[in-house]
Amino acid sequence: MLAASENQVHVQKTLRRTVTCAGIGLHSSKKVSLSLKPAPPDSGIQFRRADLGGREIPANVANLSDVQYATRLEADAASVETVEHLLAALVGIGVDNVVIELNHSEVPIMDGSAAPFVYLVQEAGIKHQTIPRRFLKVTRPISLSLGHKHIALYPSDHFKVTYSISFDHPMLRHQSRTIHLTKENFVDEIAPARTFGFLKEIERLRRQGLALGGSLDNAIVLSETGVLNDSLRFEDEFVRHKILDAIGDLALIGYPLIGHLVVHRGGHELHTAFAAQVVKEVNTWEIVEFPADTADTVAGVPTSVPVRSVAN
Repeated sequence: MLAASENQVHVQKTLRRTVTCAGIGLHSSKKVSLSLKPAPPDSGIQFRRADLGGREIPANVANLSDVQYATRLEADAASVETVEHLLAALVGIGVDNVVIELNHSEVPIMDGSAAPFVYLVQEAGIKHQTIPRRFLKVTRPISLSLGHKHIALYPSDHFKVTYSISFDHPMLRHQSRTIHLTKENFVDEIAPARTFGFLKEIERLRRQGLALGGSLDNAIVLSETGVLNDSLRFEDEFVRHKILDAIGDLALIGYPLIGHLVVHRGGHELHTAFAAQVVKEVNTWEIVEFPADTADTVAGVPTSVPVRSVAN
């Protein structure tokens, strides 16, 4: 686990050293090399395409490009896709500033969850920086509906997620989970949840030249009646993975959230459209800092302490 002294949890964080991994792209099946590198305060999360002369793509809603099958960003004539699991890992364990350097347009899928990226960050170690960490604290409800899909953020004193899913499948008729998110339960209960797909859908995608790197090693595959994998990591692994996706997609807002996120039948399109809406609706939130010596914390969010508002 990533330990931090109590008087350091409210400053920004980066990595102590560079770490590297390799894997394949979910859609391209191409081998990808990825490095996570330390970055200065207030620089945020930046993707860097080493194969394109170091062109950078900031991880924010302004650079959203496509969200049909994964979240894709584009800037400076460069793109990067399938970013959501890595972003969730960074946000879930509290990394604010990092450069993600890769030699391909796709973040490697690894095992289909965020757990390998969590392990990578743990291997790098966390470095505390001198600049205060800033949070987006919801002050008025924000909501969005796309057909039968719904998402909302409500005021809260911490970050909590309630997610429900419903599919026309015997194993996925309905799953729901509420979690008061901490670094610890993100690592143990959310990060290991793998992406999933339906066999008939995967066959269709492959005919279109997509999902070429998908396999039982990096996704849960559902047939008409059950699961083709040997086992699930959690009985409700499907809804846990949807929570993971939402955390990664909402990382594009640019600040860790303080609020209660409620989602019904969501996906990347809904998550990212909502992230863009939150950024625009500046009258529904404020940016806050916490005193650096605050000791009573839950996942970096102090409880029962005054906050300092920062101009939006």
